[in-house]
Amino acid sequence: MNAAASTPTIPAWKRGINRAEICDRNFSEFVRAWRGTPAPRPRDGDPVLPGSALDARGFRELLESQLVSRHLDLMARVLRVQNKVFYTIGSSGHEGNAMVARLARHTDPAFLHYRSGGFMAERFRKLPGMDPVMDSALSFAASAEDPASGGRHKVWGSKPLWVLPQTSTIASHLPKALGTAVAIEQARRIGHALPVPADSIAICSFGDASSNHATAQTAFNAAAWTAYQGLPAPVLFVCEDNGIGISVKTPDGWIGRNFRHRPDLDYFHADGLDLAAGYGQVQAAVEHCRRTRRPTFLHLRTTRIMGHAGTDFEIEWRSIEELCAVEATDPLLRSAAIALESGLMGADELLELYETTRKRCFAAAEEADRRPRLASLADVVAPLAPYTPAAVAAEAARPAPEQARIAAYGGEDRLPEKQVPRHLAIQINQALHELMAKYPETLLFGEDVAQKGGVYTVTRGLQKAFKGARVFNTLLDETMILGLAQGYANMGMLPLPEIQYLAYFHNACDQIRGEAASLQFFSNDQYRNPMLVRIAGLGYQRGFGGHFHNDNSITALRDIPGIVVGCPSRGDDAATMLRTLAALAKVDGRVAVFLEPIALYMTKDLHEAGDGQWLFPYPEQGQAMVLGEGRVYPSGAGAGQDDDLVVFTYGNGVPMSLRAARRIEQAHGWKVRVVDLRWLVPLNEAFIAEQASTAKRILVVDEGRRSAGVGEGVITAIAEGGYRSRPFRRVVGADTYTPLAGAAFLVIPGDDDIVAAAAELAG
Repeated sequence: MNAAASTPTIPAWKRGINRAEICDRNFSEFVRAWRGTPAPRPRDGDPVLPGSALDARGFRELLESQLVSRHLDLMARVLRVQNKVFYTIGSSGHEGNAMVARLARHTDPAFLHYRSGGFMAERFRKLPGMDPVMDSALSFAASAEDPASGGRHKVWGSKPLWVLPQTSTIASHLPKALGTAVAIEQARRIGHALPVPADSIAICSFGDASSNHATAQTAFNAAAWTAYQGLPAPVLFVCEDNGIGISVKTPDGWIGRNFRHRPDLDYFHADGLDLAAGYGQVQAAVEHCRRTRRPTFLHLRTTRIMGHAGTDFEIEWRSIEELCAVEATDPLLRSAAIALESGLMGADELLELYETTRKRCFAAAEEADRRPRLASLADVVAPLAPYTPAAVAAEAARPAPEQARIAAYGGEDRLPEKQVPRHLAIQINQALHELMAKYPETLLFGEDVAQKGGVYTVTRGLQKAFKGARVFNTLLDETMILGLAQGYANMGMLPLPEIQYLAYFHNACDQIRGEAASLQFFSNDQYRNPMLVRIAGLGYQRGFGGHFHNDNSITALRDIPGIVVGCPSRGDDAATMLRTLAALAKVDGRVAVFLEPIALYMTKDLHEAGDGQWLFPYPEQGQAMVLGEGRVYPSGAGAGQDDDLVVFTYGNGVPMSLRAARRIEQAHGWKVRVVDLRWLVPLNEAFIAEQASTAKRILVVDEGRRSAGVGEGVITAIAEGGYRSRPFRRVVGADTYTPLAGAAFLVIPGDDDIVAAAAELAG
């Protein structure tokens, strides 16, 4: 039969554009039209249908959770047009994910995609006194009283239920879910007390379309890579397959074909449209993951009705026949049939439950609309970047246990403060030994960091001192390195991941931008991702050239809300900065980045070969750097006096500017002050303005690129501080990739460029 011939069989009322209303009416029409013969009413512990693993009580509660999820969706569609609700991506057709929630524990960390209304409604049963309807309504209404995000986003989340709030995730949450599963097992190996039971599993849901995303694929690969080596990774990947991504259909059978036979990723299929049939299948997957501690892929059949969101008018791009066929697979219709066939509920009782749930959801939404919303910028950003200076300073100054330090360095006579002044790479290495002795929950990992000690031997000796459970190599995948870091942080550890080169960070930037750095914001500071990410980068390497080893673009870091980026130019600063960044992560849960200038790793001299002026003593225990504090050369300069020229810079620019300053002073008879910013995100604008206030002329030396570099932020701070009238120049890298060999030095600033810019100011 062709489409035209079948069209008259579709009732006229089903041709309307409002598919939500149609799906709503479908349920009532189905129940009223049912003419089957019910079985004898089952007792609570009896199977709801013969042969089902689901008992009658469990079915009724799952049905209630399904109805809560559905009516929240319907409520959102109605009240969005009244500006009382601000989110309409719904869970309709996915309500079968409630089975996963019922069979898992509320202490199994869950990373959910946005169609998880059924899961959340069911998980709320795990703890007494919690209300899935009101909590969800507050989130839909963007109320400041929303217990998940405080009104910052419609998210599925709950601190007591271990549902970590996600934004509109397109597979970006899979790496950290796997990281959390690995962390659960890693805790035992390092003697760390977990915040969840030791046999917990991590649950991660996503759609069939998202399974194709590169970020999802990296998580699947890393899970299999882990299992292949016999390492536990108890993650339950729940692929909710509704056959479509917004408007792009997934080829029939693709998910099963793609995942059923993947080595070391154990595959299970379950019917998420049928609670009676699907329950035992879901149960098998959950129990397998918990028992074997292996990565498990649960392929959950779902459907999607009512469109992607309230703005998706499917009738404009799908035929009426196709829409009606999809709506006929509504899992609530099958649940209604089970309730009626089993004799558990009569039609009137079922319809009464349906309408009572509707009233409950609308009443909660109306109440949520009356609750306060975020009303000021201060309220919005309050959880983004918490900072308690006194507590951070005290933690940074707290020494590592003496015996642990002695053991880490291999003897009291080898303590770093007893050594001669050393260069940057050595002092970073010494500081990492210190941090790992201070914090037993610290893990250091990345590519080549263990036996080899890193490309530049900066982590040499750490694995020997702290063993493979705490210092280890990862697979070559920056996305997964940062996903692991988030997982360890979720389980109360302090991760120190290494990204081998700054250029490699860009491959995985969203794991910080969209995931790690956003968690405090979207959870209203209930969840935190404390970590200290080391990244080797910037230019000026000789003999190891090209863009990927001399990337000078830090723009991708500068615009990530909430993170802190420190960049040392000398060894003692590196040690005190690392103490502060680790303390910031521990105390305030912050995501911190330590940007290490590769070309300065081995630098010992400043002006002439052999002068040793870039070697410094290791700072004593108790010394730490104040967040945002710069360094001024010469020491004490700028205090109540005007200097002829003030140079603002960082990283490689510091020794360059100091060499240039000597030449400028000789050429022009000026007093030159060099300011090492040290902290690049956020810039200390007050400090910059203060230094500019006593400058007759200003140079900004920025080894990054001209566009969107640190220099732009410095100039802005000076201008907004009221010193825009000062003559200034910017010495900055070109907007280009770094070429190989000597040509590299044509695109980044050098000593001569600084001297020439000063001459222009003199003229």
